[in-house]
Amino acid sequence: MHERICEFVNTAELELERDDLDEWLRRRGVEPSADGLRRAAEVREALRALLLAHNGVVVDVDAASAVLDDAARRGRLAVRFAGGAPEVYPGATGLDGVLGRVLADVAAAAAGGTWARLKACRAESCRWAFYDSARNRSRTWCSMEVCGNRAKARRFRARQ
Repeated sequence: MHERICEFVNTAELELERDDLDEWLRRRGVEPSADGLRRAAEVREALRALLLAHNGVVVDVDAASAVLDDAARRGRLAVRFAGGAPEVYPGATGLDGVLGRVLADVAAAAAGGTWARLKACRAESCRWAFYDSARNRSRTWCSMEVCGNRAKARRFRARQ
């Protein structure tokens, strides 16, 4: 569940200026149109905004929520019961179904109490999505060795 959310958000590698969203969709059986790619990118960036908010970054949560609400409607998310357990499931197919599956994972993470542990790196050049597995939920960087080290070095240089 967390993996699919992070994998989707991380289709854009900001530092490398690379976007693999079209390839990610094709691997899921969707041949995206230009409009479909635009909508999928909007959903991805709305999710990234909420993950940044989980990491203490001020973002427009209402705007991100509106994008995700629209995607949830298009995905025709509904509750189904599998073996007596409720599950959010997309009723749509194609692009809307694939995006709906990601949003269903978000709903499952929220229901399981782990949604707030999904974060995006605070480094403006990175914004990589990750799961904060720290006991005290204090991770701010995707990688202490890369982004965290860069931030520490910048702070050190600023003090000198």
